[in-house]
Amino acid sequence: MGRYFGTDGFRGEANVTLTADHAYKVGRFLGWYFGELKRRGGDNSIPKVVIGKDTRRSSYMFEYTLVAGLTASGADAYMMHVTTTPSVAHIARVDEFDCGIMISASHNPYYDNGIKLINCKGEKMDEATISLIEDYIDGKLEVFGQKYDELPLAKREKIGKTVDFSSGRNRYIAYLISLGMYSFRGMKVGLDCANGSSWNIAKSVFEALGATTYVINASPDGFNVNEGAGSTHMEGLVKLVKEKKLDVGFAYDGDADRCLCVDDKGNIVTGDHILYIYALYMKDRGKLLTNTVVTTVMSNFGLYKAFDEAGIDYAKTPVGDKYVQEYIAEHGCRLGGEQSGHIIFSKYATTGDGILTSIKIMEVILARKTSLSKLIQPLKIYPQLLLNLKVKDKDAAQNDPDVLEAVRRIESKLGDRGRILVRASGTEPLVRIMVEAETEKLCKAYSKEVAEVLTKKGHTVK
Repeated sequence: MGRYFGTDGFRGEANVTLTADHAYKVGRFLGWYFGELKRRGGDNSIPKVVIGKDTRRSSYMFEYTLVAGLTASGADAYMMHVTTTPSVAHIARVDEFDCGIMISASHNPYYDNGIKLINCKGEKMDEATISLIEDYIDGKLEVFGQKYDELPLAKREKIGKTVDFSSGRNRYIAYLISLGMYSFRGMKVGLDCANGSSWNIAKSVFEALGATTYVINASPDGFNVNEGAGSTHMEGLVKLVKEKKLDVGFAYDGDADRCLCVDDKGNIVTGDHILYIYALYMKDRGKLLTNTVVTTVMSNFGLYKAFDEAGIDYAKTPVGDKYVQEYIAEHGCRLGGEQSGHIIFSKYATTGDGILTSIKIMEVILARKTSLSKLIQPLKIYPQLLLNLKVKDKDAAQNDPDVLEAVRRIESKLGDRGRILVRASGTEPLVRIMVEAETEKLCKAYSKEVAEVLTKKGHTVK
């Protein structure tokens, strides 16, 4: 990870660790850099950057400061306004933008925000470019064989402009609707929009495909994004599905790049379940190219056992949909994702897309003519406990010799009947302890054992 950018962009508390000045500098660099790349390639056209944002109050501040930086450097800024991360990735690719920017802190609380950078292929920005941005923020930029104390400002006719580009969001909605292979008529569907980016998109898509929708948490006020809602707080959707006797429910996060489900019996369906269901569906139709599903190290033991039984291969990447996408692109895979609900269908998208995931799950339900509860029935998930501890220094805590020794000791006890993983969060000041074992009691005991070592060594913050 970089000095400012983690696995999912530059994220932090608005005007504390991520400021308007940071955003302005990101815009200044991107506008200048892509213009300079064009010029050096003999192309004098104006660089174009597409921008979207989620529903946080601070997203307006970051949107305008990014735009100010971009236009001051000579780029045109196309504003999609409130939209989803995957919509920005889609439009950046199909409309041949130089890059895309999404303003969002995903599943974090409202007072956090983030800047996600997307390249012209709709993928996350490469580390080399991000490193240059960080150098510029730190005042030590060296690029194209030259040192820059400050970047030149565009002047006269070279100053950039803004373009209202809500039409891009509308075309993305049309694209999603076009992917519906079956009519959803007769299906009762619950949608939890997390008071985030999907609030004005998901309902439109599902109703266009014929579903009867029951929508919750679709009244954003700038402060309620993810608050007791969405894919990190599934209890509201579980209650809705049970009370209304719905066929299925889908929950998104703040920027709608992830999706978790609730089946017809009120059970929570994770990203691992989704990968299992769709991998079998693809394999049965001869569509699972390379016969490999890309997972992260956080996926459950039970998923791998199920894949073994089905004759499906799998790869394991570090945590982060960025790494999943990189593996997919390099090896030509069609399906990958995370337990948290970032699912990548590489034929249709270059990033996790919560609403697309919903459509593909609906496709399997309708094609199989069965319920979601029956589709997930063969998959046995091992009990898993994830404990998040706020720490002073993620790297110091994770690499403490006593912590490493505690992990080795637990690994020995678990043998081939479970596993433990201790890792630093890529987006927050947390160390995550994940334990899978045969019983919940063992999970709690082993995670507590590591947590006590971290606390005893003074790494944790109350």
